[in-house]
Amino acid sequence: MSLIRNVGTIGGLTAVSRVFGFARDMILARVLGAGLAADAFQLAFTLPNTFRRLFAEGAFSVAFVPLYSRALHGHDGEPGSEEAAEKFADDVLAVFVWVLVAFSAVAMLAMPGIVWLLASEFQKVPGKFDLAVTLSRVTFPYLTLISLVAMLSGLLNARSRFAPGAAAPILLNVSLIAAMGFAWYTHRGDDLVTAWSLAVGVSVAGLLQLLYLMWETRRAGVRLKLTLPKLTPEVRRLGALILPATFGAGIYQISQLVDTFFATSLPQGSLTLLKLADRLNQMPLGIVGIALGTAILPMLSRHIHTGNRGEAQRLQTNAFEIATLLTLPAAAALAICAPAFVTAFFVGGKFRPEDGVIMAQIVVALVAGLPAYVIVKILNPGFFAREDTRTPVWTALASLIFNVFLNFYVVRQYGIVGLAAATACSASLNCLLLYIILHRRGWFHFTAKLAGRIARQVIATVVMGAALWFLMPALSPYFGASVLDRIWSLLALVGAGMAVFFGTAYLVGAIDPDLIAMLRRRRPKRTEADDEILEVQ
Repeated sequence: MSLIRNVGTIGGLTAVSRVFGFARDMILARVLGAGLAADAFQLAFTLPNTFRRLFAEGAFSVAFVPLYSRALHGHDGEPGSEEAAEKFADDVLAVFVWVLVAFSAVAMLAMPGIVWLLASEFQKVPGKFDLAVTLSRVTFPYLTLISLVAMLSGLLNARSRFAPGAAAPILLNVSLIAAMGFAWYTHRGDDLVTAWSLAVGVSVAGLLQLLYLMWETRRAGVRLKLTLPKLTPEVRRLGALILPATFGAGIYQISQLVDTFFATSLPQGSLTLLKLADRLNQMPLGIVGIALGTAILPMLSRHIHTGNRGEAQRLQTNAFEIATLLTLPAAAALAICAPAFVTAFFVGGKFRPEDGVIMAQIVVALVAGLPAYVIVKILNPGFFAREDTRTPVWTALASLIFNVFLNFYVVRQYGIVGLAAATACSASLNCLLLYIILHRRGWFHFTAKLAGRIARQVIATVVMGAALWFLMPALSPYFGASVLDRIWSLLALVGAGMAVFFGTAYLVGAIDPDLIAMLRRRRPKRTEADDEILEVQ
């Protein structure tokens, strides 16, 4: 299956999930605003999500997928088999389940201490700290459930079945929207009831996602069995790979927790505003970055395991070009149009216009790092596919140290907006370090053709940005007006931006039609001569 098709599948379903997530946050902003209950729920939702990204989508996935792919497809001339892959998955599942259950139980017992470490300032507001602890205990079972979902998703990804894993998050957003609807119908917008209903909805969503992935796994012909845990050589090898990957992913997640700590020390509502602003930033990040990173990891692993360096270089180059083509204009458009998007989508109900002003500023700061966030998703598989999970640890550690020191300065000076800007700067540093190391090891390098293509993309982005800058004042009276006015004004803004960007991109040659045509069809395996030509280029 081609890269474009894989990215299209993942990105399309992720886009649907992001739309539902966007609707979820729009409703949440209106029914809870940026107050006590909203902050407590955001913290309760952040905790299982942080550990999910650390264990499930972070360390576990990047170590599990290459090893499962090797068992299934073979390595260094040794054939793979369904039996070997199934046995490996069963052995991993038997150990993984008990680790998750034990960790979740300990965390739930220690929840008052965890919340105190992250949000001790909540104690200054009566009832806020206790509510955050209780809601966190209600949401934490989600970690165990969604971690198992991540394992099943990785198993299917290794078989080039990307749709189920990409579709599963839709169930989370639908569940939370239903939870808010239930709270509104039964208690007419009581903040505490809404927060409780949302917390329960999180854990229910994890169960629904697990049942769905179990069904999809059976449809794929895989029959997993829960056996007694055994530390087989393959499981020990997975553990050896997970350990450094956990530190690497852990550094990133610690960075997120550091941001949460600083946000909870700022005026009430700051944490909620940061999370809502990140929703706008996550739209292109999830659709483009996660889709590309998920799609290229198993494909890159196969090329590397078969010794096809040329195809590995070509795959990463194509992914890099697609990423910049989509994220450069997205970042510019979000930065320029942030007041429009925030006003049209979020301001209303309990979410005040003054909250919208601050949130728009946070969005501008966050999207400055959007290209870097996405490119990191493309560069990391270059290490993971080679079973090198250590190097990203050091780059992430350097970025974390930089982020923490920067936060101590900018948060005092610029508050929550400074915090968002520091996050963008640290992501850019991580991206730069990863590329330098890949280049020095000869695993990936910029070509003159790629640099020229990105330069043309920048030109098209600048032209689009200028058009949006002049169009914003004319449409600004409609962004906060009636629903119809909000819809048509945003459609006009987005439509104009897309038309100008892609029109200019076509004229200056920022879009490579040969690349698109090549990626849409299956390509024959390259010969050694082809690889030598590519290396010269």
